[in-house]
Amino acid sequence: MANNRKMTIDEQVDYLMQGADYGDEKLKGAMAAELKERLLEAEKENRPLRVYCGYDPTAPDLHLGHTVTMRKLSQFQELGHDVMFVIGDFTSLIGDPSDKDKLRPHLSPEEVAQNANTYAEQSYKVLDPKKTTIKHNAEWLSKLTFEDVIRLSSNFTVQQFLSRDNFAKRFSNNEAIHIHEFFYALMQGYDAYVLDTDVQIGGSDQLFNIVTASRKLMGVLGKKPNIGITMSILPGTDGEIRMSKSLGNHIPITGDAKDMYGKIMSIPDKAMGIYARLVTRWTPDEIDQLESRLSQGDLHPKEAKMSLAREIVSIYHGQTAAEEAEAEFVRVFQEQGQPETMADYKLQSGQTVLDVLEKSGLTDSRSQARRLIQQNAVRLDEQKLDDPHAEFPGKGVLQVGKRRFIKIV
Repeated sequence: MANNRKMTIDEQVDYLMQGADYGDEKLKGAMAAELKERLLEAEKENRPLRVYCGYDPTAPDLHLGHTVTMRKLSQFQELGHDVMFVIGDFTSLIGDPSDKDKLRPHLSPEEVAQNANTYAEQSYKVLDPKKTTIKHNAEWLSKLTFEDVIRLSSNFTVQQFLSRDNFAKRFSNNEAIHIHEFFYALMQGYDAYVLDTDVQIGGSDQLFNIVTASRKLMGVLGKKPNIGITMSILPGTDGEIRMSKSLGNHIPITGDAKDMYGKIMSIPDKAMGIYARLVTRWTPDEIDQLESRLSQGDLHPKEAKMSLAREIVSIYHGQTAAEEAEAEFVRVFQEQGQPETMADYKLQSGQTVLDVLEKSGLTDSRSQARRLIQQNAVRLDEQKLDDPHAEFPGKGVLQVGKRRFIKIV
C-alpha cells in the first residue's frame, strides 16, 4: 500500500476486489457484498481471514501473468490476514482444464516435485515469507478413498460441467473429454474445505471451480462457503492475448531488470490500466489518479508507462535496479545508442544465424527466432540478417528488436 493509514472496510473491499473479473457485474457485486460482510465479521471477532490460492507446478519458471493472484494474496497480507500458498502437487497429476480446449498432458511425480521446489522461492518476490504458510494438497487429497470421490462427485451433474465454455466447445467438436478432468474442480473445492478458508483466489478462467464447486462443497460438508475472488487474465506484451511463454509474449520474473523494463515499455498504451490493476502495489485511488491525468492530458502516456515499468521492476529487482534499467532505456532508446555493457557470445564455427539467436539466449526458441528474422528485427552492426539458415557473418553487435543486444566475439 502507498501509505500506512488504516483503510475503512469499504476501502478494503475496493482494494481487494481491484482487478477481479466474474464476467457478470451482478455476481461481482454479490461477492463484494459477501467480502464486506466477512471482513466486518472478522473485525468483530478480532481474527484474520483465512485466504488461499493454489498453484499447480506445471513449469519451473514463473512469468508476470502467474503473479496476478500472488499480488492479491499480498494485499490480504498487508491488511493482516492469514495467507496459504497451496502447491498442487496432487492436482498437477491431472492438470487444470480451465484454460484449455484440449486435454492437458500428465506430469510425472518427479516433474511436479522439481517444479514445486522453485515456486515458493519465486513467490517470495511478491509475498512476505514470514506471513505465508506453504501447503501441499497431496497431504489430504491422496488420502481420499474411492467412496469419498463418489460422495463428492454426487453433488454435481454432467450438465453443469458441460456448460463450461472449454468443455462445451470440445463436446460440440466431438473432441474427447476425459472423466478425470471433471475431478479437478472437486479437488479444488475439497482443498477449500480442508483449509477452512474464508476467501479463495484464482484466475477468471477458474470461475466454475471457485464460485460453483468450492462454495457448494463447503456448504454440503457443513462449512460456511468461502468468497471467491477471480482475477482478470493478464495480457502479454502484445496487449491482446493471454501472457504465455509458448507465445513469446511473456515477461519472466527472474529475468534481467533491464529486459523486464524494456518489455513493459513495449506494451500498448491501452494495456497500462490492466497491468496497473493486476501487477503493481498501487491502490485504486492511485490508479484512478493516473488514469485521470492521462485522460486530461496532464500526463504523457510514455511518462505513465515509465512509471509503470519502474514500479514493476522495483518489485522483482529492487529500486536501484529499476532506476538503472530506466536510465539505460532512456540512453538506448531515446538517444538511439547501444547499452554501455552487454554480454559476450563466442561464435562457433559453422553456426547459422538461427543457431546464434537460440544459443546466445536472445530468443526463447528457434520458432521465435524465425519470426523475428521474418519481421526484419535482427541486425548485426546495423546490417539486417534475413536468412535464418545462412552461416553467421562474424563478430559484431547483434541486435534483436529494439531492446536486446549481445556482443559476438
